Amino acid sequence: MPTEIILEFIIKQMISLLASFFTSFVVTFLIIHYQNLHMPLSADEDIKGIQKFHVTSVPRIGGISIVAGIFAATLFNLKSHADTNFATTLLLCAVPAFAIGLMEDLTKNVGVKNRLLLTAISAAMANIYLDAQIIRLDIIGVDYLLALPGVGLIFTIFAITGMANAYNIIDGFNGLSSMVGVITLMGLIYVSYLLGDPLMMYLSLIMAGAILGFFIWNYPRGLIFLGDGGAYLIGFWIAVISVMLVARQPQVSPWFALLINAYPISETLFTIYRRTMHQGKNPLLPDGIHFHTLIFRRILNSISRGHQGAIFTANAKTSPYLWMLTSMAVVPAILWWNSTPILITFTILFTISYIWLYSRIVNFKTPRWAKLL
Repeated sequence: MPTEIILEFIIKQMISLLASFFTSFVVTFLIIHYQNLHMPLSADEDIKGIQKFHVTSVPRIGGISIVAGIFAATLFNLKSHADTNFATTLLLCAVPAFAIGLMEDLTKNVGVKNRLLLTAISAAMANIYLDAQIIRLDIIGVDYLLALPGVGLIFTIFAITGMANAYNIIDGFNGLSSMVGVITLMGLIYVSYLLGDPLMMYLSLIMAGAILGFFIWNYPRGLIFLGDGGAYLIGFWIAVISVMLVARQPQVSPWFALLINAYPISETLFTIYRRTMHQGKNPLLPDGIHFHTLIFRRILNSISRGHQGAIFTANAKTSPYLWMLTSMAVVPAILWWNSTPILITFTILFTISYIWLYSRIVNFKTPRWAKLL
C-alpha cells in the first residue's frame, strides 16, 4: 500500500478519535459545570440503595457525552461516506436502547423489562439495517441451528441485548464500566487493524475516544456517572462490533467475540444463576453481591467511604481489580483470535478462575495476593 494512502488513513482515524474525545470531554464538563440547572432530573440521589456506593448526589447522564462524541466524529469524517453512513446508522439503531436508559436516568421509574424490550428493538434494527447477525459458533450442530430461518436472528438479539444489560450490571463503581469498555475496544481495534478492516477500527476508535472524554471526569472522583443510557449504549455498540467483525472476517473465530467480552458476560450469567438457583429471586432485581461489590466490601472495606478529601477512595480502588480481570480475557483473545480450540480453552479457564475467586471472596477466604494489589 502506498505511503500516502497509509498516512491518509492514519490521519483520518486520529481525527475521528480526537473529535470524539474532545467533544465528549467538553460536553461532560458542561454537564458538571451547569449541574445546578438539571440536578432535579439528572441527579442520582439514592445513595443508600443496595447497589449505591457514592456519598453525594451526582449527575447520571454521562451517556449524553458519549452520544455527542460519536456524533462529532461522524461530522469530522463526512468525506468518507461509507464510514459515516455506517456509524450514523449504528447510532440510530442504538437510539431505542439509549433513550430508554436515559429515560430511566431522568425519571428513575422505568422497569427493567421495558429497558430490555427497547434494547432488543435496537438489536433487531442492527440486524436489519447493518446485517449484524451471529451466524456461527464453530460448534457442530449449533451452527446448523443458527442457519435455520429466524434462529440466528433470535440468538443475535438475545446476545446483543444481554451485552448491553451486562455493561449496566457492571457499572457499579467509578471508572469500572467505562474502562472495561475501552480495554475491550482496544482489543477490537488491534484485531481490526491486523485484518485490514478500517470500518471496524473506525467504529471502535470513535467509541473509545468518546468514553475516554467522559472517563477523565468520572475517574477517580466520580463527578458524573454513565447512567443506564450510557451503559446500554456502550454495551450495545461493543456487542454489534464484536458480532460484525466475526461476520465480516471468516478467519476470526466466533469465540474471539465471546472471550474478549468474557468479564461482563460472566458477571451477567453468574448473577442470573446465583439469584435464580441459589436465592430463588427475580434475576432482574438489584443485586448487592456482584463481583465488584464483594471486592469493595471484603477487600477494600477498611478504607472509609466518607473521605471526600481523598482522590483514590475505596470506590476508585475497586475498579482496577476488574480492569485486570478484563485484561485476563482480552489479552489471549487478541493473541489467538483465529484459533477456536485455544479460545475455548481460555474461555473455560477464565470462567473457572472467575467462579473460584468469587467463591473465595464471598466465603471470607480472599487470597493473600488479592489484598496486596
